[in-house]
Amino acid sequence: MSVTIYHNPDCGTSRNTLAMIRNAGIEPTIVEYLKTPPERTTLIDLLARAGLTVRDVLREKGTPYAELGLADPTLTDEQLLDAIEHHPILLNRPLVITPLGVRLCRPSERVIDILPAAQQGPFVKEDGEVVIDADGRRVR
Repeated sequence: MSVTIYHNPDCGTSRNTLAMIRNAGIEPTIVEYLKTPPERTTLIDLLARAGLTVRDVLREKGTPYAELGLADPTLTDEQLLDAIEHHPILLNRPLVITPLGVRLCRPSERVIDILPAAQQGPFVKEDGEVVIDADGRRVR
């Protein structure tokens, strides 16, 4: 099973998503996108497969979003992609690719819907929120 996660180890949502992938018994390919950003054509393809726009994956918090004026609705996708290319931190995460699809996993439990294997045990997020109970059932 081929699963890839565009991951930021400093992000709790990204860490929780990675842990849920592993809780399904899958060891994914991990791409630390701040060190190895996806190529522009790859990003465009991932967005299309996920049904997302460039604006949908822009991250505002903790990024140069405001100082770059990226809220301007007249900016084109090409201009937004240029910004992401120069500042990969602008790409929201984690993006996960599986045989069942591509998804921006915010919240992290959105990954469960595209995993090709079931969760193998209970799962609790870093903040204590129960996602999978002791019987293997999704809590919410």
